[in-house]
Amino acid sequence: MLVSSGFRQKDDVYIELSLDHQGLAIELVSSVAKLFGPQIEKVARDTLVQMHVENVFLKIEDFGALDFVIRARLKTAIKRALAAEGTKNV
Repeated sequence: MLVSSGFRQKDDVYIELSLDHQGLAIELVSSVAKLFGPQIEKVARDTLVQMHVENVFLKIEDFGALDFVIRARLKTAIKRALAAEGTKNV
């Protein structure tokens, strides 16, 4: 099941996430990916580790979001996906 969080607007990030995936796959769409792509992916990976999520497809559309916004949107998407699966909240 694909869930989402965030908005496609300036200073935000739009995240699509599916827990129906084997392994970890991150797709990053950002106009500043060359400069900030590694940091955006690090924030995402660290958040996934913190939330104990290993098997996930994650699409991140960045519109200039700061790290705390990325983290919050990703946590929201994870919680929505777990709720949709009927899994206990993290």
